[in-house]
Amino acid sequence: MDEFDLHHHGDREVGPGLVDLAVNVRLPRPPEWLRRELALALDTLAAYPDSTAAAEAVAGRHGRTVAEVLVTAGAAEAFTLLASALRPEHAVVVHPQFTEPEAALRAAGHEVSRVVLSSSDGFTLRPEQVPASADLVFVGNPTNPTSVLHPASTLRALTRPGRLLVVDEAFLDAVPGEAESLAEESLPGVVVLRSLTKTWGLAGLRAGYLLGPPDVVARLSAVQPPWSVSTLAGVATVACCRPAAVEEAEKLAVTAESDREYLVSGLAALGLAVLGDPRGPFVLVRHPDSSLRTRLRDAGYAVRRGDTFPGLGPEHVRLAVRSREVTDGFLAALAALL
Repeated sequence: MDEFDLHHHGDREVGPGLVDLAVNVRLPRPPEWLRRELALALDTLAAYPDSTAAAEAVAGRHGRTVAEVLVTAGAAEAFTLLASALRPEHAVVVHPQFTEPEAALRAAGHEVSRVVLSSSDGFTLRPEQVPASADLVFVGNPTNPTSVLHPASTLRALTRPGRLLVVDEAFLDAVPGEAESLAEESLPGVVVLRSLTKTWGLAGLRAGYLLGPPDVVARLSAVQPPWSVSTLAGVATVACCRPAAVEEAEKLAVTAESDREYLVSGLAALGLAVLGDPRGPFVLVRHPDSSLRTRLRDAGYAVRRGDTFPGLGPEHVRLAVRSREVTDGFLAALAALL
């Protein structure tokens, strides 16, 4: 299980002078209205942070109680908290997906089983693939890096007494209508993770949250480091949960969907296979020439390597969705290489 670099992420692909198609952060910087709110909060940084207002904002945004909310320093912190607070007998991670859940589990000393989905059927998840003995299950929706969106009914079918299902919805606000989300359902044994960094250009600020049963939230809160959520992250969380921000995120999601379809169409015209049915702001492609990623880098484009994801290999690359102008430049460079 050590053949994959589980700590490799897209930011390690980026370098000076490269067009970034490796990192799945949609905006190059937070929008002006959000930057203003963050700037106004700078004068409060002498005080210790308090995430109470952020938790209340999240609860209001999803129709939950505050007891069902834990604000975190990015969604990634939640993986560490889950691995630290829980003592699963049989932890399962559905792959290919974001590798930090497995990395956190293994770092905490837990054994991990993998359920590896196949590109031959579009990375379709069937509930019977997950062993009945699994008492902790991680699945992404939409899944990074496949961009596949699993039906909410499939995820609900994974629930059972004695099992905690963790659904990583870090990219769900980039799907129009937030289709297939479980964030507003208070389901027993289900935890939903959300990130604010992807849509709002906040990767450097670390802002996210967790939704789940109050007893699970309390266990995770007990192992969360004091003041791990900064004042600015709390301010951003409140701002991004307001109705106007949610409406703006929906518009961004619609634009991202259109830009993704434009990218997929261009790739198809070049004969490059897009795997699965992409629904997130990124796509997974496969090309038999495993040097394509490095040749693209030489041409000025950073893309995400696929061979660090269990279930994928060096012939896979993930491409972030960008504007049509950026996509046109990329497709021209790709056509020259192919």
